[in-house]
Amino acid sequence: MNHELKEIINQAVINQQKGLKNVLATVVHLEGSSYRKPGVRMLISEDLNSVGAVSGGCVEKEIIHRAKSVFADNKPKVITYDGRYKLGCEGILYVLIEPFLISNAFINQFSDANSKRETIKIESHFTKENEAFGNFGSVVTFNNKEQFVFSDHFNFQHKKEVDVYTQILQPRFRLIIIGGEHDAVKLCKVAATLGWEIDVITCVKDSKQLKDFPGANSVVGDSPESIQFKNIEENTAIVIMNHSYVQDLKYVVKLSEYTPKYIGVLGAPNRRERLFNELFDFVPDLSDTFLDNIYTPAGLHIGAQTPEEIAVSIVAEILSVIREKKPFSLRNLTGKINN
Repeated sequence: MNHELKEIINQAVINQQKGLKNVLATVVHLEGSSYRKPGVRMLISEDLNSVGAVSGGCVEKEIIHRAKSVFADNKPKVITYDGRYKLGCEGILYVLIEPFLISNAFINQFSDANSKRETIKIESHFTKENEAFGNFGSVVTFNNKEQFVFSDHFNFQHKKEVDVYTQILQPRFRLIIIGGEHDAVKLCKVAATLGWEIDVITCVKDSKQLKDFPGANSVVGDSPESIQFKNIEENTAIVIMNHSYVQDLKYVVKLSEYTPKYIGVLGAPNRRERLFNELFDFVPDLSDTFLDNIYTPAGLHIGAQTPEEIAVSIVAEILSVIREKKPFSLRNLTGKINN
């Protein structure tokens, strides 16, 4: 959810430049079940426009309405929303609504943490009551121990008689796409809608640029012989789609020096055995773990035919791997979805 917070911060800066106040609404506790879980946020500006969502769309109007008092008196509050009779979700949401004023120092720290792919801790102080007022608010702690609050009236050192919801925001999930053809562009677009950080590697002789891959963080020309991967062991997936078996093999050999959790290779099923056999020719001591992390052909078997559908199947497979879930239809599920 790091990308959601980034979107909120970007909009808050724009609103502040326009002279508009902001408040931040955070789901800090849940009793029962709901569409989304604690830690989700939405930004509301003084003109009652909003960014982000804390549900499927049913709760937001109520939160905007009840946030008006925070704009009027700058006093944070906690509200509840009982979805058992409105959403059919059988849950009660506890939402912290607090003034949201961000400083340039915070923006610099946040940008630096994102560029370094560091985790961010957010602690939200609240109470499990409806329409409750008190010493409520959120404190953000960065890896360098710098701490920030969004209101001068909030004293986070004083924790008496309050609950604290703690959230560790991981850096944005990273997708490395190796390839520069039409289908790579489609995969980039689909992954970008999820807020992933996308880096594209094309052939050195390829003339592709950043503008050719909407949503990408970077586009570079490189080769398997010269490329050096960094920080790909965690929170990263790699999809190889060169449409060249030789280039695909070279990249997989290069990746054997690392331990990424997902390596997808586009291609026909009959290439898999050949790829694995030739891998051992180049890297005889390959581990079973590395081989288990290679998914070829990349994607789930959902009948995908177009480049867009194939992109969806690949993204779905990546999610199933990193979330450690075996794909099946939710209609066969009994119990909670997000277990």
